[in-house]
Amino acid sequence: MSLHAPEFFTELCLPFHDHAVVGNTYYAAPVPGTPLRLRIDFSRTIHADTCGGLRVAVVHPDRGEIDAVALSFVDHGTFHRRDEATNTRPNTKQYGTFDTYHRPGRPPWDGAVTTGLRDAIEQYTAVWFPGAWAASAPKRAAGRTSRSTPAPPVAPTGAARSR
Repeated sequence: MSLHAPEFFTELCLPFHDHAVVGNTYYAAPVPGTPLRLRIDFSRTIHADTCGGLRVAVVHPDRGEIDAVALSFVDHGTFHRRDEATNTRPNTKQYGTFDTYHRPGRPPWDGAVTTGLRDAIEQYTAVWFPGAWAASAPKRAAGRTSRSTPAPPVAPTGAARSR
């Protein structure tokens, strides 16, 4: 199932310089020189070819997986706007998930707002990789799913003053 994983992880704006996406999995070394690695996979649901969230894990090269957490799209509001706009109801296959059926030319996770997921990943990695988030990269730029706030109106300059 093509999930367009590199584009999804780019959309998350994770700050780790030393990373790679292999297949549908994101791998990173948040703290250079240490053996712990970060692995993020899409988590499946009980429905075929349907993803319901992300599974974030800390992996040691000799000891294997040390810890993992499941981050559901529903819990982090990833598809809240999309589901509300399409009147998708909770407890249905489509609610808070994505699958292989999508509009041509669009990723299967089209309409995702990744801010909640990104914040959860930041909190999780702060436990296992203290300081890595701040040391890695500058703050994220606005992604295509975020909204811009208009600038406040500027008062006219050079107005004539009466004396």
